[in-house]
Amino acid sequence: MQIAQKWLAEKTNQVVFCLLVGGLLFRAFIAFWLYPTFDEAYYYLYSLHLDWSYFDHPLLVALTTGFGPWLTGVVSQFTIRMGALIAHTGSLVLLYLTSKKLFSPQAAKITLAIATISPIFQVGFGILSLPDSPLIFFWSASLFCATTEFFRQPDSSKSYIPSYRLAILGILVGLACLSKYHGFILGLGLVGFCVTNPRYRCVFRSPWAWLSLGLFLITIFPILFWNIQHDWVSFRFQSERAVPRGGYNLLSVVLVCLAGVAYLFPTIGLPLWWVSLRPMLTGTVQVFSQKSLKFGNFFPDSWLLILWVSLPVILGFTLIGGYRQILPAWSMPGFWGVTLLLGQQAIIWEQQSRHWVRRWLLGSGIMVVTILLIALLQVTTGIMQKPSQYAFMGGFLPPKDDPSTELIDIQQLRRGFAASPILSTALEKSSFIFTNRYYIGGPVAMSLEPLANIPITCFDIGKDVRGFAFWSVATQWLGEDALYITTKPFNQRKDLMDSYQSHFSSLTEIATIPIRRGGVVVNVIYVYQAKTLLKPYPRSYGI
Repeated sequence: MQIAQKWLAEKTNQVVFCLLVGGLLFRAFIAFWLYPTFDEAYYYLYSLHLDWSYFDHPLLVALTTGFGPWLTGVVSQFTIRMGALIAHTGSLVLLYLTSKKLFSPQAAKITLAIATISPIFQVGFGILSLPDSPLIFFWSASLFCATTEFFRQPDSSKSYIPSYRLAILGILVGLACLSKYHGFILGLGLVGFCVTNPRYRCVFRSPWAWLSLGLFLITIFPILFWNIQHDWVSFRFQSERAVPRGGYNLLSVVLVCLAGVAYLFPTIGLPLWWVSLRPMLTGTVQVFSQKSLKFGNFFPDSWLLILWVSLPVILGFTLIGGYRQILPAWSMPGFWGVTLLLGQQAIIWEQQSRHWVRRWLLGSGIMVVTILLIALLQVTTGIMQKPSQYAFMGGFLPPKDDPSTELIDIQQLRRGFAASPILSTALEKSSFIFTNRYYIGGPVAMSLEPLANIPITCFDIGKDVRGFAFWSVATQWLGEDALYITTKPFNQRKDLMDSYQSHFSSLTEIATIPIRRGGVVVNVIYVYQAKTLLKPYPRSYGI
């Protein structure tokens, strides 16, 4: 207690404490009220089918998503996010400690503020239960471990001697890989840093490095073991995303950059791009002007470490955006690392104008909080919706034009199932449930807990069934009855209905559950009784 009081007595530490606790409380507030996204609900199904790995992601997202429900016995949008809330707080602490080790307590404080403010970091890493949450935790832990290993000697003139920390680093990078396949890029970045820096090339002659490699392979054993059993389907699925198809569009690259800036928030995204590219552009000019290829001579080793683990992710996924659509979160681990450089740069700006830096951070924080709260109110109450009983100034956005109406309030859906005798009877008499899209199964599964314990699968005419292809056998329910559950956008689609009617002896609508927002029906859940599965539904992969 005395140690804590002494630590909090310092003003800088008080700011750090407020950022960590205040950020956690704000994220927890949003996590409590925001309906589960389709991806989160899908990862909840991971926790119901624990395995060594999964078709589209490694193991750890199942553990972080299942942590809250296992701990509390309650399945809700908040409990599936408890793991992400805790992990992100740890990520922020590790980022702060890394900046403090590399630069100074003042730079670490600003770095923490930047990472706390950015909306994509808050939502994508710290609220939603996604693979990015454990990834960023172990990414941060790996970066902190690398910092303590490579910069533990204050005198850079002394020769570097590898230590046991390399073995720990191998485990941490392996855990990042168990979170998301981005972890392999992190490992390659660390290797690249050592290869290109003469001071650290001795790493590859050290027994600690070989032990690190062995521990890394042991750590990622679940991924390897599962993929060996399933014809390396995960690696094939992920690698196909990086293969160019068709032409290359430079305009799409620009749009990816602009989208990233928007998700980071412009007052943070633009400076992050600037500190990312400035060393590379400046170093290139200096290299050619001095006719030397010793690029590393122009920058501190600490900057090179950060750039080696960050730029491959940032530039790689940005360039991939020229030939395929990418998700905003794919490049964000790189920007997470670059916040260290922006925090250090802000110290230089503070020397010119302390008030400007404070206004920049405070103004950005206020704007981000305001925007996120408005977005939350729109998703949950429809304050911009027209019509809505909670609409501000009458609203202006019709539900049909608002993609957020596709999110399903699982509490409403659960009440709808519980209140209908027809659905209660149908659940008891059906052997399984199927949906037409893999991402619809998650909200259905969450809403049925604890009402019914019934298997859920996916019959997709596009054959994109993701993990469902491995959670059941194609012939498992031959001759059995099922419930088909879908949403308004897919109801009565002729191609779907024709496909299902050819696989079942009959298909009959038995109930609808309206999903309301602001007193207005914005979506409808349709439930069909499907009698007697006549033949296995086709899959392009799986068991």
